Amino acid sequence: MTELDGQVVVVIGGSLGIGLETARRARAEGAKVIITARNAERLEAAGQEIGAETAAFDATDFTQLTTFFNGLPTPIDHILVTGPGPYYAPLPELDLDRAREDLESHLLLPIQLGKLAIGKVRPGGTLIFMGGTGGRKSAAGMSVIGALTAAGPALTRNLAVELAPIRVNLIAAGFVDTPLSATLLGDQLDARREQLRTTLPIGRVVGPEDIANLAVHLMTNTALTGGTYDIDGGQQLV
Repeated sequence: MTELDGQVVVVIGGSLGIGLETARRARAEGAKVIITARNAERLEAAGQEIGAETAAFDATDFTQLTTFFNGLPTPIDHILVTGPGPYYAPLPELDLDRAREDLESHLLLPIQLGKLAIGKVRPGGTLIFMGGTGGRKSAAGMSVIGALTAAGPALTRNLAVELAPIRVNLIAAGFVDTPLSATLLGDQLDARREQLRTTLPIGRVVGPEDIANLAVHLMTNTALTGGTYDIDGGQQLV
C-alpha cells in the first residue's frame, strides 16, 4: 500500500508550483486529491494532468471558502495551503491595501481554515501552511513580510494546541524555483539560480518537488505537530 492510500488531500493553491507538485505527489501515494485556485482555466488543466478534482474560487473570500468546505466529503485527511509571494515595499511606498491582502493570505486565512477544519478533518489529519525564511532578516522593505514571518510559527503552535488531535505544521521555505519566483525576479532569475548553485551547501537550487516531499512526510508522520520546518538548501548557513 502507498502512504496515503484511500485518504483525501485538499491543496488550496494547487494549480502550479509547490501546490501542484504536492498534489501530484499525494496522488502518487494513493490519495484522492482536490485542488483549488482562482484561475479556473489553469486549474482545470492541472486537474486533468494529475487526475485531481478541482474547485475554482478565491480562498481569501471566506464566504466562498466556507461554501467549498461545506461541500467536501467527511472526513478529509490533509490540507495544504499555499499563498501569494511576499510583499516587499519600503515604508514610504507601502500600499496599505496590498499589506492587508498579505495579512489575509498569511494570517487570517490559516485561522479561518483552522475553524473550518473542526469536524471536517479527521483526528490525526493535518493542516500544513506555507511560510518563508527571507523575512527573518531586518531591512528596508521587510516590515510586512518580517512581521508575518515571525507570526507564522506562533500561530502554528497555538493552532496545534487548539485543534488537537488534528495536527498543524508550517513549512518555511527559502528560494524555491517556481513560476512565482520567475515572476518576482524576471530577467534576474537565471543569475539567482547560478548564485544559489555555487553558494548553497547542497550545490543545487531547491525545487517544488523538494517541498512536496516534505509536505507528504508531514502528512504521514503522525508524531509531528506544532512545528516549523525550514527547507532552504542551507541558504541560512551561508
